[in-house]
Amino acid sequence: MKTAATWLGYCAEEMDRAGLYFGHGTDNAHDEAAWLVLHVLGAPLDGSFMDWDVLLTDDQQKSVKYLLKRRIVERQPLAYLTGKARFCGLDFVVTPDVLVPRSPLAEMIVTQFSPWLNVEPDSSGQGRVLDMCTGGGCIAAAMAVHMPGVVVDAVDISCAALEIASSNIKQHNVSERCELIQSDLFSSLGEVKYDLIVSNPPYVSAAVFAQLPAEYHAEPPVGLISGKDGLEIVLKILDASPFRLKQQGILVVEVGESAQSLIDLLPTVPFLWLDFHHGGDGIFLLEYDQLTACHEDVRTVLEQRKDV
Repeated sequence: MKTAATWLGYCAEEMDRAGLYFGHGTDNAHDEAAWLVLHVLGAPLDGSFMDWDVLLTDDQQKSVKYLLKRRIVERQPLAYLTGKARFCGLDFVVTPDVLVPRSPLAEMIVTQFSPWLNVEPDSSGQGRVLDMCTGGGCIAAAMAVHMPGVVVDAVDISCAALEIASSNIKQHNVSERCELIQSDLFSSLGEVKYDLIVSNPPYVSAAVFAQLPAEYHAEPPVGLISGKDGLEIVLKILDASPFRLKQQGILVVEVGESAQSLIDLLPTVPFLWLDFHHGGDGIFLLEYDQLTACHEDVRTVLEQRKDV
């Protein structure tokens, strides 16, 4: 058992037998096993590798066994074991200080949020975008790479996460158009207004988090849990966004499985729920005028929740 193909098959069988959860970059044992073997080979993860008959050296075989054992025993996402993840066609550094990137927002980034985004250039000729709750900076860096006409403010409350984000922004040579800001949501942003606010914030309730597979418990809880119903941070973003967007601006937020709870809580808000060719859901879009019109309803809900 020395070829890459044979090791791929073996790893996939062992992963299936162990009952691992897949959802941090892959959704099945075969693809996860391929990722593991390609990492050991030092091969690209972009689907271009074809030499599956290549023989692994003794050291490479030991490395495959080691990573496979850790994946099964520790139940950590493979990205944490390799230190790498792929998102939006780009490679990123990841550690347990940040979530593993996996958002459907990647589809919107590569199409520059067309047809909804209408950038209004500033005096420097560039638009301005905010990535709220940036974590490891994957969304921010990907936007800077795929949207050369904008500058990006990347905000997070976690200094540890922002250190990883800094590495990723430097890795993709977009430091001149990405500014990292340590802030509790909008509190440290001044008076800047944006063409686009995009966010993949914490949106999981404490009860749901407790029932998630072990792989999710390896991720930082601060990046996943948002109060009892998962909506605490989302509501704060909805409340602040009308004052942070330009008049032609849009807000795009991922809320995952909390989507129905948000609809029930704010039935008057005209959320546009987006569809994705490559799967995924729970992402809404609202325009500036819509946010302004429904702001009173959002504020009312926030005030009511304070009294509970």
